[in-house]
Amino acid sequence: MKLKIRFIATPIFILILLSFLRINLYAQDEYARPHWWFGAGLGANYNIYGLDLKKLNDSYSSPEAFTKGSGFGIFGAALIEYRPTIMWGGFLNLGFDGRSGKFSDVDVSGKYKISPTINYISIEPNLRFNPAGEGLFLFAGPKLNFNISKSFDYETPTEKVSGDFSNVRSTNFGGQIGLGYDLPLTSREKELQFVLTPSLGLHFGQGVRDIEKWSLTTLRFGIQLKFGSTTIQKETIKQEIGFSIQSPQIIPSTRRVSETFPLRNYIFFEQNSTSIPSRYIQLTPEQAEKFKEENLFEPKLQQLAGRSARQMEVYYNILNVIGDRMRKIPEATISLIGASKQGKDVGKEMAVSIKNYLVNVFGINSGRILTFGVEKPEIPSHQPGGTRELSLVMEEDNRVDIKSGNLELLMPVKIIAIQEDPIDADVIFRVDDSKNILSSWNIQITDAKGNTKTYGPFTNKQERISGNQILGNTEMGDFQVTMIGKTKDGSTITKEQKLRLAKAEGPEEQPGLRYSILFEFDQSKTVATYEKFLSEVVVPTIPEGASVVIHGHTDIVGEESHNLTLSNNRAQETMNVIQRELNRAGKKRVKFDTYGFGEDPRRAPFENRLPEERFYNRTVVIDIIP
Repeated sequence: MKLKIRFIATPIFILILLSFLRINLYAQDEYARPHWWFGAGLGANYNIYGLDLKKLNDSYSSPEAFTKGSGFGIFGAALIEYRPTIMWGGFLNLGFDGRSGKFSDVDVSGKYKISPTINYISIEPNLRFNPAGEGLFLFAGPKLNFNISKSFDYETPTEKVSGDFSNVRSTNFGGQIGLGYDLPLTSREKELQFVLTPSLGLHFGQGVRDIEKWSLTTLRFGIQLKFGSTTIQKETIKQEIGFSIQSPQIIPSTRRVSETFPLRNYIFFEQNSTSIPSRYIQLTPEQAEKFKEENLFEPKLQQLAGRSARQMEVYYNILNVIGDRMRKIPEATISLIGASKQGKDVGKEMAVSIKNYLVNVFGINSGRILTFGVEKPEIPSHQPGGTRELSLVMEEDNRVDIKSGNLELLMPVKIIAIQEDPIDADVIFRVDDSKNILSSWNIQITDAKGNTKTYGPFTNKQERISGNQILGNTEMGDFQVTMIGKTKDGSTITKEQKLRLAKAEGPEEQPGLRYSILFEFDQSKTVATYEKFLSEVVVPTIPEGASVVIHGHTDIVGEESHNLTLSNNRAQETMNVIQRELNRAGKKRVKFDTYGFGEDPRRAPFENRLPEERFYNRTVVIDIIP
């Protein structure tokens, strides 16, 4: 019994060890793989019999029934394998399957022994699945056996005879499951690749004879040598790579924008301080008396497409905006909830400092302002179990939340400004199936004079480059665009297209509209809380035939790939709501450009140094193009 356990456990241990050594190295790596493989395999069959055998044939029978037996046989086969994808495939074995063994458990006044020679021609089709994409794979499938040998050597205490078993099935069916591991023997850059594959399989369900009981279970440890060519795959890759360009007909250089800007109702405090930070604009009572919210929103030539000082100027006036609104709405009250990891008392002191400012500077009755202290805000950035960027997320939880039952106090504000290099001036370059085939790709853009600009390398299937950046100081131009892709096996693919760009002759007469919605830390579903805003405020401003550009953003906390997915989800959820409401309103011919930039610093609306900047980067921006 110990020998059997060791025989089974040793190859399983070897395969698991190989997977630990290689699976993490190659699980995500992609390269030009052969789809068809050919080869041969050898294996050792450990055969286990379940018996109730007395009759050998018409001439010989045992005095007692044999009930157990085991033994070894050999397996040899030719194989063909097809793997169209990295995870799924199938293979077919055709070969010799030796199922010999020995029975010796009958003892009637001396030992009785049988040594059967049961051999088959075996056809074994299997489906294979690579759970990690490389190396370790699982397989399962049926098997069809054609008997070619059914002889036996029968030994009694008095004689030794040989013969053939009677009633042996000429064909039988069974099944198999197992696992294997592909070990590359050649470089992945080679067109002709060789693979050595150790495997372990369990074969079951085979009945040997039509009479009595004789079941056959086999544990097979085998090894296969396979070869395949990548030539066809490389040619197929070149044909399958798609390259397309989407460019605006006319490129606006600037756009006057009327923006509805959300007023984030958090005041962030420095660690170990209960004083309002100096970056928040604080007025004297004399200045507060003359302060009016409307004065903040006069047009200024500030960049809205990049990091915007214009919006942050509004945010840093949040206490003055709240104070001005409370003067205009005398029945409105607010709650100030200070959160500090140093304790509730410290949190309340932070809240009291804001209350004192509103009371002493704007003359707000103290009874209209309630203050509270907590250790964590209601919606914290520091989540249980979180380990990444702890200093940043804990900094965000040191704040005072401003809450009010009067919605007018926290309504978005209106900003008129100039948007430089609008997002709809982008040229969109798309490389289909780049994730599976290319390791990276670049864009070379050559103008009529032969001057070339190179952009990249890129890894996503779609990238955007500003049309104004491509044109530079020229108003119009024809360009030759070359996409240069590097495949996973190191070869190069090029695709070419023409591009014509032209700038608008002057500023647009009709201003664009911009709306922003904000998200809490690591959430994309909070768009549901903005459904009323989107349906009642945003959708009515979208005219027939307009273009709506929706772009999502995140801060820098978390994995870059996760943030890219998160921003895409945020933008997509927003578009779904707007599309639904447009359909209800009967508005058609509205074009959407929906995109997630993740934490891309080239496109982030704000810096990421301060908590308020990161909070405002958790956003979806909606541009309505006239």
